[in-house]
Amino acid sequence: MAGRIPAPWVGKNYNRRMNKRLKSVCVFCGSAAGKRAEYAEAAGAFGRMFAERGIRVVYGAGNVGLMGVLADAALAAGGEVIGVIPQMLVDRELAHPGTDLRIVSSMHERKALMAELAEAFVALPGGLGTYEELFEVLTWGQLGIHTKPVGCFNVAGYFDPLVRMVEHAVEEGFVRAEQRGLLVVESSGEELMRRLEGRIGERGEEWGREVI
Repeated sequence: MAGRIPAPWVGKNYNRRMNKRLKSVCVFCGSAAGKRAEYAEAAGAFGRMFAERGIRVVYGAGNVGLMGVLADAALAAGGEVIGVIPQMLVDRELAHPGTDLRIVSSMHERKALMAELAEAFVALPGGLGTYEELFEVLTWGQLGIHTKPVGCFNVAGYFDPLVRMVEHAVEEGFVRAEQRGLLVVESSGEELMRRLEGRIGERGEEWGREVI
């Protein structure tokens, strides 16, 4: 069914992992707000949920689009927000002044620091940059560079075409069937976080195996 990728192998320590909670999540999302009001509403609700749960938000430090909505909501609810941004974007006055700002010299350093600071990754609706960031951390997971859970908050079915594309890649032999489970896709923010927390520390045969 479009909108959800089957859950991967679950290890024998599943029940122990379910008691863990994420403390820091890297969020990728658009610097535009999109055409649907649901996108901004979901980004705001997500930011508030993080603050209420004591989860630190790590994101690209933007003050516009869904990035700004996410940060504003988390900060207004008393949450911690770290913004990571290259100097060139600070110079364009795109940095959110209310965040714990970390200024780096390049986009590569930005992504590396965001990954270092986070225990999991979530993509909200966004454009080319969001897709690029999402697929990079998925590729790192596929290669075994990290084992942090990765998810998509599928607001208003935005990621349905992406799910179909991944399924197509599996059908055509470019992605292993078990590697579909590297990406958790949910239309509910609460359910998405539940599933991501259930995968903390998970190991399975899909990790670190590349199609040759």
